[in-house]
Amino acid sequence: MRGLPRTLAARAFLLIAILLVVSLAVSAEIFRRSEQAPRARQLAQMVVSVVNLTRAAVLSADPALRPALLAELAESEGIRVFPAEIDETVAALPLDRPVARLMTEEVRSQLGAATRFGLSRNGAEGFWVSFFIGDEEFWVMLPRERIERPRALQWLGWGALVLLLALAGAWLIARQVGRPLRTLASAAAAVGQGATPPPVPETGPGEVQTVAKAFNQMSRDLEQMNSDRVMILAGISHDLRTPLARLRLGVEMSRADAATRDGMAADIEEMDGVISQFLDFARDERSEAAGAADLNGIVAEVAERYGRRGQHVDTRLGALPAMTLRPLAIQRLVSNLVDNALRHGGSPVEVRTAQQGDAAVLRVLDRGPGIPRDEAARMLRPFTRMDSARGGAGTGLGLAIVERIARMHGGAIRLISRDGGGLEARVELPLSPV
Repeated sequence: MRGLPRTLAARAFLLIAILLVVSLAVSAEIFRRSEQAPRARQLAQMVVSVVNLTRAAVLSADPALRPALLAELAESEGIRVFPAEIDETVAALPLDRPVARLMTEEVRSQLGAATRFGLSRNGAEGFWVSFFIGDEEFWVMLPRERIERPRALQWLGWGALVLLLALAGAWLIARQVGRPLRTLASAAAAVGQGATPPPVPETGPGEVQTVAKAFNQMSRDLEQMNSDRVMILAGISHDLRTPLARLRLGVEMSRADAATRDGMAADIEEMDGVISQFLDFARDERSEAAGAADLNGIVAEVAERYGRRGQHVDTRLGALPAMTLRPLAIQRLVSNLVDNALRHGGSPVEVRTAQQGDAAVLRVLDRGPGIPRDEAARMLRPFTRMDSARGGAGTGLGLAIVERIARMHGGAIRLISRDGGGLEARVELPLSPV
């Protein structure tokens, strides 16, 4: 299967082309075999008629006029008559072809078993047939063009033209089959990246229309579900912010000791962070316009913000060209990765950037407990947390938000365990032209 083309259109064209070529070859072979016997009988009848007419003409003509008669036959019909000679040299007619074999058998059945055939006599080429007048043997020479069918190159040309037209039609058919599938594949890829593609055309054969209608309905349902999710999460998060503000005010005004107030304030801040995670997850990053941005500048700004809070983020930024990004979404991506590293690995956290091939690589490294290799893919799903120390806190949305933003930019994220312990979150973004 490795030698087959990858696309459905190419495979369909290859299959149709093979069927056309095989059908043409089989048809030509069937025609050749079916016309052998009729053609052999036709040639044999022509040879027998020429020999019989020549014999009759020679026998009925005045002996004094026979030379003139033979000369007339040679000039007008190309038929020549010669008496057989003892020391003559005759090149035998090859009988490996079915038509020649059938023809000679038919001629001998009518003229006699002693009839001889040749392709040349004493160096004179032609189709030679012997006959007898009494006990005397004669040769009749016919032009070979009457026996051999000329190779009609024009028919080969017409056959090649017909084959090319058939292949062109096959290619058009294959394209008509593959085009709707390519449209569906592009739309599915857009859905996979979180976008809402325009409805695919509901045209073509019935099966294609059914698939297109089902896909458009699925796309509308997903868009409606996403809108409902955003509204629900945004509404709940907004409604929770008001009682949290009252709780924060109440804690500050309470007469509890400082340690109790600090603990309650920390709990409130954690709850507020959870709400912020929900809002980030509900936010539609596609609403932000993409434009030229500096990934290193975004990383440096995020690191500086953490530094002002007293949390050290070590940055090692490599040379990167300007990229087409959604800056606020990329800020959330970097912040979520750094938050995840600080929460589970503690300070310091390393953030590195570099260019590898046609991609920009963002790496966030920590020395926390890490993630088992078989759990890395699962941790990118929403609301997923590990039961180990690394998953004991948080909403389980941070890495899911990172994965969604990276995919929206045409990139991907990988979670890699580090030698000596810890985790490396590697995000690869294509260096799209600005």
